[in-house]
Amino acid sequence: MIKTLTSLLFICCFYFCLHLTAATKPDLLLAEVYNGNIDVQQYWVSEKLDGVRAYWDGKQLISRGGNVIAAPEWFVADFPKQKLDGELWLGRNKFAETLSIVSKHQPIDSEWQQIRYYIFELPDAEGTFTERIAAMQRLSQQHNNPYLTVVPQFRVADNAALLAKLSELESKGAEGLMLHQQDALYKTGRSSDLLKLKSYQDTEAEVIGYRPGKGKYKGMVGALIVKTTDGKEFAIGSGLTDALRQTPPEIGTVITYRYTGYTNNGIPRFARFIRVRQEF
Repeated sequence: MIKTLTSLLFICCFYFCLHLTAATKPDLLLAEVYNGNIDVQQYWVSEKLDGVRAYWDGKQLISRGGNVIAAPEWFVADFPKQKLDGELWLGRNKFAETLSIVSKHQPIDSEWQQIRYYIFELPDAEGTFTERIAAMQRLSQQHNNPYLTVVPQFRVADNAALLAKLSELESKGAEGLMLHQQDALYKTGRSSDLLKLKSYQDTEAEVIGYRPGKGKYKGMVGALIVKTTDGKEFAIGSGLTDALRQTPPEIGTVITYRYTGYTNNGIPRFARFIRVRQEF
C-alpha cells in the first residue's frame, strides 16, 4: 500500500503559510478567454508566462492572494516607486520550482538569482496600453535592474498568424498567449480587454485518492484519483514527475489539469497534470 506523503511543493506552501505576512489583496486585471471573434490587429500579443503573479506596490511584492513575498532586498533594489504588475518567472515548465523559491519565508539568494520579474502592466497608470508599454520600457531602462524586465509584446497580422505563433511557442514549452487591446485604459477585474489563448482547456479538481504504479513506477503513485466540482471522478497519470509519484499531493489538495474535450460519459479527455493550485 502506498504511503501517503506530502509533496515537496505542498510542504513548501504549508511552511510558507505558517509564516505569511498579510498585505492588502491587490485588485488586478484578469483575462477572459479568446474566442476568435476579434480583430487581432487591434491587440498586442505576448507569451503567457507560467510563473507566480506578483504585484509591486512601490515597496514590496505581494502575491495575488494578498501576502507579502519575501524577496531579497538586493532583488528589488532600485525597483520604481510606481506600482507594477507582473510575473516572477524562472522559465518554461518550471512553475513548481518557481513557487518553491518564492514561497520561502527566508529567501535563498542563490535561488532568487535565477528569477526575473517580468512586468506586463502599470496599475492605475494613465494612457492606452500602447502608451503603457512605452512607459514600462522607459522604467526598465531608467532603473537598470537586471532582475526587472518587460514582457515582450508583438503584433500579428491575422488570426491564422496568431494560431501559428501559438503553435510555435507551445512546441517550445510555452503555456499560451495573452492578447491586450491596444487602446485599453487601465482597469481591474475580469475584462475582454485582456484575453488568454491556449490550444487546450484547463480546470481544477480535488485529489481524493491514488492508483498504485506498475512496472518502473512500482512502489510509487501511478495516477492521482481526482473529483471535479460536478462530482466526476477519474484518474490522472500523465504529467506526473517521478518526484510527484514518490511524494504525491496529499488528499484534499486541489490541482490544475489540462484536457481536450470530454468523453461520452462526461469525463475530460487526455487529462494531464499541470500543477498543484497556487494557494498564496
